[in-house]
Amino acid sequence: MTRSKRDVLKHFILTAFLLTAPFLFAQDPPPGVGAAPQTAPTYTPKYKGDPAQSDSEAAALGYMRVVVRAQKQFNKQYGHYATTLQELVHSGSFTKRMVNPNRGDYNVGFKGKKDGYMLTMMPKALDATHRSFYAEEDGKIHADDSKPADANSPVVR
Repeated sequence: MTRSKRDVLKHFILTAFLLTAPFLFAQDPPPGVGAAPQTAPTYTPKYKGDPAQSDSEAAALGYMRVVVRAQKQFNKQYGHYATTLQELVHSGSFTKRMVNPNRGDYNVGFKGKKDGYMLTMMPKALDATHRSFYAEEDGKIHADDSKPADANSPVVR
């Protein structure tokens, strides 16, 4: 091997060593030093006794409370419940924009009759921080983290 080829080979080996040395001799940093471990952000309750387990659930529960209050007001004013979400517009704080069933991570299900209604919030992905919710004219909101919620699911408020 000629001297220039040997010099190139030495340079190549030295460069490879210098580039990989930090990985070869790396040690875990002492506790409290370095980057914090990646953890899922924790939910901060919006008020004392907040049953939500995520911001998405808080929004879904808030929507449901608005619908329940609007139905109560509608029933008081007209003597029957609204049969569509569109009928609820301007009852309580229910707005025209709230008629849209796509509510972020959730989809609204609504079936109304003059003597009652059924409201559901189904997450696009059912998990521990995206439970399904159910309410009817008694105003109680039920939740389930493994299947669509119904009247037999535990009450969240």
